[in-house]
Amino acid sequence: MHERLNFLFLNLGHFFDHFFILIIATVVLALGPQWGMDYDALIPYATPCFVMFGLGAIPSGWLADKWSREGMMIVFFTGIGAASILAGFATTPLELGACLFLVGVFASIYHPVGIAMVVHGRQKAGMPLAVNGVFGNLGVASAALVAGFLVDTKGWQAAFILPGLVSIGLGAAYALLVWSGRHARAEAIRSGAAAARASAGTVQVERQTLIRIFTIVFLTTALGSMIFQCMTFALPKIFDERLADFATTPTEVGWWAFLVFAAAALAQLVVGYLLDRHSARTIFLLVAGFQAPLFFVTMNLAGVPALVTALGFMLLVFGQIPINDVLVARVSKSEWRSRAFAGRLIVGFGISSTAIPLVSFVYREGGFAVLFAIMAVLAMAICLAVSFLPRTGAVFSQQVAPAE
Repeated sequence: MHERLNFLFLNLGHFFDHFFILIIATVVLALGPQWGMDYDALIPYATPCFVMFGLGAIPSGWLADKWSREGMMIVFFTGIGAASILAGFATTPLELGACLFLVGVFASIYHPVGIAMVVHGRQKAGMPLAVNGVFGNLGVASAALVAGFLVDTKGWQAAFILPGLVSIGLGAAYALLVWSGRHARAEAIRSGAAAARASAGTVQVERQTLIRIFTIVFLTTALGSMIFQCMTFALPKIFDERLADFATTPTEVGWWAFLVFAAAALAQLVVGYLLDRHSARTIFLLVAGFQAPLFFVTMNLAGVPALVTALGFMLLVFGQIPINDVLVARVSKSEWRSRAFAGRLIVGFGISSTAIPLVSFVYREGGFAVLFAIMAVLAMAICLAVSFLPRTGAVFSQQVAPAE
């Protein structure tokens, strides 16, 4: 029961992590007119949030490995909630930017810490990571809907304050859970140490192979993050242009985008199930291999065919997310796993930060057909990189690397 509750809190943490950093994307639509600022003048004040979301991952992972992962999760829930509440009381753009900076600092905790906790002690990590990933993507999909509702009914301040109060409440509840399970957890660590040492040989990886795997993981993370960021950012505008027959208002466009994102998130469950039963290399090749043809097919489609193919490639884009996390979990040891996940996040963030300028440039110069062609090329590059993964060993194993 304790482990199930812990897993639930980790999933809720992933939901709120993505939710909080995207509140501003909707709030700014109402805040700009109130403060007499244009959209393009106000949105840069959100930049510190997204910068810290990536840069803070390394120190967060280091603190978790050296101090306490449970403690860092308590800091995450309470800190991001408090920072969001402060943002709700901002009266100037500079104050808002400072508060969003804090939101980014605390948001950076989750991925290196929470994901390491999800895989810790599990023989098979595919399905747990997939379930956790669904919660994160539902946070992405829900942010605009929830924030928009609160802005319309309670005001823009409520969009920051009410979710912040919920997060602080979750932090207090998680602290009680951690406190109540401290003795059982210590005993489990002692009793599991011997078993972990006995099974360590099943996932030992040679240094050269380890470097090869992490090089491929970081490369495919960079390319996959670019595809993910470009498609999640551009999809509403794509629907606005190509679903004109039945998506005639921003609200209708938003609902279609939400439905596609929410449905695509469920692909992670299928991929997680397969990862626990088959080679990660094989699953990765299939997921990446089918993306390129769908991107090419979608280049000049409109109407229902465009909607169907968009759902298809988003299923694959979202489905790819847990694969690299499983690879990291299988070859990393518990004592440095948080830092390994932090490194992967830094790579993904660094590349994906260029996605929005890329979408802007490509759309201006050639339209979305050109963007789809670029995405297809990136998907083929991922497929090529994955083909260099080892065919056997830790990548083929269904087990997570144990602690030593």
